Amino acid sequence: MNRVDLADRNDRLLHRVLRRQADEVGDDVFIMSGDRRLTFGEVDARADELAAGLRALGVTRGDSVAVLMESCPEFVVLSFAINRLGAVWVATNVDFKGDWLRGSLHDSRARVLVADAGLLTRVLELGEGLPFEHVVVRDAAGGLNLTGPRRGAPDVDGHYGDTAAVLWTSGTTGRSKGVMQSHNAWLRGAESGATTSGARDGDVLYCCLPMHNSAAWVAIVYRALVCGLPFGLDPRFSVVDFWDRVRFYGATQTFTLGAMHVFLWQQPERPDDAANPVRVASCVPMPEPLLEPFKRRFAIEQIYQGYGQSEVLGLLSRVDDGRRRWSANTAGVPLPGIDVRLLDDDDREVEVGEVGEICVRPTEPYVLFNGYFNDAEATLRAGRNLWYHTGDLGRRNEEGEYFFFDRKADYIRYKGRSVSSFAVEAAVAAHPAVAECAAYGVTSAELDSEAEIKVDVVMQPGVRVEPDELARFVNDNAPYFLVPRYIELVAELPHTPTGRVQKYLARGRGVTQATWDRDAVGFVVQR
Repeated sequence: MNRVDLADRNDRLLHRVLRRQADEVGDDVFIMSGDRRLTFGEVDARADELAAGLRALGVTRGDSVAVLMESCPEFVVLSFAINRLGAVWVATNVDFKGDWLRGSLHDSRARVLVADAGLLTRVLELGEGLPFEHVVVRDAAGGLNLTGPRRGAPDVDGHYGDTAAVLWTSGTTGRSKGVMQSHNAWLRGAESGATTSGARDGDVLYCCLPMHNSAAWVAIVYRALVCGLPFGLDPRFSVVDFWDRVRFYGATQTFTLGAMHVFLWQQPERPDDAANPVRVASCVPMPEPLLEPFKRRFAIEQIYQGYGQSEVLGLLSRVDDGRRRWSANTAGVPLPGIDVRLLDDDDREVEVGEVGEICVRPTEPYVLFNGYFNDAEATLRAGRNLWYHTGDLGRRNEEGEYFFFDRKADYIRYKGRSVSSFAVEAAVAAHPAVAECAAYGVTSAELDSEAEIKVDVVMQPGVRVEPDELARFVNDNAPYFLVPRYIELVAELPHTPTGRVQKYLARGRGVTQATWDRDAVGFVVQR
């Protein structure tokens, strides 16, 4: 372990932290992926090569580079290369296709796209109108043909508050927004996680999260970077293979989101459940009744939970290591560097025990996101009265612990991701037989804080399409995670006098005998 001292703000640039680690512990392993091993020195040298290649394509300071890649070492190296030029990498969700993919790629305003060969067909199907002048392809063997002439180290001067990356939100208000994250915001989150987890010599981190998700970077990649530790990287989560992969890498720290850890708990017990090297597990959120049993079954010393967003990389923190007795279901207490308040609709602080919107402002520079990419209006709305408004509701007790209450916006939390009800409705309504529909969440059997997607559908007069056909239509034309678990064909939807659907009435009906259940009929969602 070689935890770097970043007290000097001039050092708080991601690519410079990599350079320091390469200079100080260059022969130590940084990235593991299957049987591959890349040291800090090798990652640094390869980042220089890729930076030179990008520079030869015309990428300069302030430019954006769109990335459409599965989780892989090349993505990590590429991110450092882009930042080394003073440019910004824009991660695109690899599950997107059609209009969703077009929107993200178009809005990136990038002249260069770096994409996996297996995903390139989706891009080509979009036709003309995208901003790219150059497309760099990662081949099936993982190679990136992107090497230019090296005329000295292409390490452009930068500021720790400069935007390093843009990651898209889940589109909870109908359209995704690009969250601009600074070098300092990433490093502040990584340092906080390193301290909270008690990172030490011999630790190995494990990541199976998608790299268009902020958690993969702040909780794994950059935590390993600032600590000089190795991490194992797999392209996706497998509930069956998870613990075997942990053992393969010798991982002592893991991170799971949403219902991932619930699915691990639901697997049949094995005699070797406790025979794994994990010491610290970040499980966000962990249902209170499972917390201690999960620790015992898998012999884990510490479970870390918290609450945050791409806009605030680390907001609340809770560590269950036996040293503090937490109130049941609390999300924790605020992390350093921010002021957290619960505000009403007039941005006045509510009393202890009352519900208000979770709002944040920084007490240190460049702690929050830098705004929404090319969306000044959304940035201003989110920053009303000098507070960043998370859109989530919570309450606080006398001990200063915060509790998540509900989501202010109308969206659905589904399997670790925030899904826009508007997006689901748009995907269903695109079917020509659909006259109107309403999407909402039905509480998940696995996790009370998550929901399965249900859609009530009104058909065009004289037309009937079966629910499985609707589900297949959504699966063929939208991201797989928009495919509803439940579909019910109804004669009408409840409306207000002004024509708005009263979703709370629809939600109150829940699942009925007339509801089609994709799991019950064996419908298979294709990714």
